[in-house]
Amino acid sequence: MGQSAEFGKFLKAMRSRLSPDDAGAEATSGARRVPGLRREEVARLAGVSTDYYIRLEQGRNIHPSRSVLDSVFRALRLDAGQHTHMMDLLENCAASPRSPGPAQTVQTVRPALRQLLEAVGDIPAVVLGRRTDVLAGNRMAYLLFTDFRDLPAHERNLTRWLVLDPSARELFRDWKTVAAEAAGALRVDVGRHPNDPQANQLVGELAVHSEHFRQWWAGHRVATRSAGNVRLHHPAVGDLELNFENLVLPDDPDQTLRMYSAKPGSPSSDALALLSLGAEANAESAQPPRAAAGAPPPVPENRE
Repeated sequence: MGQSAEFGKFLKAMRSRLSPDDAGAEATSGARRVPGLRREEVARLAGVSTDYYIRLEQGRNIHPSRSVLDSVFRALRLDAGQHTHMMDLLENCAASPRSPGPAQTVQTVRPALRQLLEAVGDIPAVVLGRRTDVLAGNRMAYLLFTDFRDLPAHERNLTRWLVLDPSARELFRDWKTVAAEAAGALRVDVGRHPNDPQANQLVGELAVHSEHFRQWWAGHRVATRSAGNVRLHHPAVGDLELNFENLVLPDDPDQTLRMYSAKPGSPSSDALALLSLGAEANAESAQPPRAAAGAPPPVPENRE
């Protein structure tokens, strides 16, 4: 399916979420069979003909001007992230497909960035790539969430883990909000890279196995937050409230450094410290005991 069709579907989804009162439109007469604005109401708000707007929603191969797009943007009350996504869908149309670019792996993460992940110590941090793939992370991130290194390569994806793994549902106290936002971030990525077969495969897998994801995806939700907070209940240290920051890397806009932190001196900060100390204690207890200095070597066991 071409991106022009996806562009039309996005417009329809955005229209369906608005009432005439929401959009400041004068309602047309007649009973409404479906929720949201009618196409003629959007057309009137945008200052275009109803026929022209219908062709936009139908994904016709037309080339609207920037002024028309801005008028539709205002009529549908889109936010900045939704507006950017709308433009991505239009620009990455089927007539001019764009390569998804080279594959991303842990090797594509610069050594200095991997060094930074370890240097931040008790601050959980991950590097996310296209499709919300987890390209790298530090010890604390793997302790807090899951050790993505232990998963098969195709499962090292934040959205996949959030939506499908039962442990994620137990960890995030606001699981639906967090998972829906991850699905929205995945939709943004698909809009930028519509010809990425791995992204399309991931969307298909999630849609097959999750009713929640199917609903979020059908609603064309877009998520572009650069910062926020999460509430967790970790099985080892209990409740935490953490802030996160998404830092897009200037040299590679398809890589994002996400860092989680707790307010200094807060119970959440203490819980993170306890999580780190507990992991260190477990690692030390797992080490074989060292022989005392000058002690004779152990006598081999006779298995005959």
